[in-house]
Amino acid sequence: MTWWPLIKIVPIKTNLKFVRFAKLFGTLSAVLCIASIISVVYPGMVLGIDFRGGAAMELTTSDGRVLDLEEVRTAVDGLGMGDVGVQGIDDDSSAILRFQIPEGEVQAEVVQRVQQAITADVGDVTYSGVSVVGSKVSGELFTSGLLALGAAIVLMFAYIWFRFEPQFGFGAVAGLMHDVILVFGLIVLFRLEFNLNMVAAILTVIGYSMNDTVVVFDRLRENLRKYKTMPLRDVIDLSINETLSRTIITGVTAIMVLAALAVFGGVALFGFSIALMAGIIIGTYSSVYVAAPIILLWGVKRGEFAEEAKAIKLGMASKP
Repeated sequence: MTWWPLIKIVPIKTNLKFVRFAKLFGTLSAVLCIASIISVVYPGMVLGIDFRGGAAMELTTSDGRVLDLEEVRTAVDGLGMGDVGVQGIDDDSSAILRFQIPEGEVQAEVVQRVQQAITADVGDVTYSGVSVVGSKVSGELFTSGLLALGAAIVLMFAYIWFRFEPQFGFGAVAGLMHDVILVFGLIVLFRLEFNLNMVAAILTVIGYSMNDTVVVFDRLRENLRKYKTMPLRDVIDLSINETLSRTIITGVTAIMVLAALAVFGGVALFGFSIALMAGIIIGTYSSVYVAAPIILLWGVKRGEFAEEAKAIKLGMASKP
């Protein structure tokens, strides 16, 4: 990657005072988190078919020609069915169509109307496997999605607790909760559809944020061993500065790929890409201004790191 000239823009060594603005950005984060929680309650999220219920069926062209997914989506959108999802199958002549059943209407009549609209705009199409996702099933999916997010956060906390100290674990979990809450807030703000793709995006954000936080914490632990008398706020600033260029390059590279996915991936992947891009930016920010400052508030036992460093040196000295 050294051949890419834009990497030279990122300074190799910085000396920024991040902790100086920790209170300011901490207050801002708290306000944004409260606003995000309120927005999830009211006006609430736009739930997709996965979580709201609807109908699904498989489409296959009669003569084996390529099925235009955008034509199918446009034909069904014109009926005012609300949320519409079209997903291609391995064979370009087939696709899975999912749409909502308007409240108070008969399922069979709605399905027939959809089939007629598609046939009129796309041509002869064979329909099979018509099924309905009821409110009970969609509610179970929604609950399972939230449980998956909660389990991921708990497991990440256990991992950090095992690898570092409890205060590192609380800092990491605070950063994760901050990231998840703000991503939910952005989903509501931009009226993005919350479906299983969004759950996958948030789980990915959790993994990315945790990875970035672990990098900062690893460097912080090393510097605590190395600089035994340096004030903790200075050690935190030093650790963040030493990992900053790596964080920026990784984040920008991921955002570039996701931006291309948002532009060329179609409607089905647009919301996923936007949520993931926002999550990467928020996750990078939280590693600096949420997770690390909590270490400063909680404090660390410098003696433990000194003993650990001494043990490492003795172990290296005993090797032939």
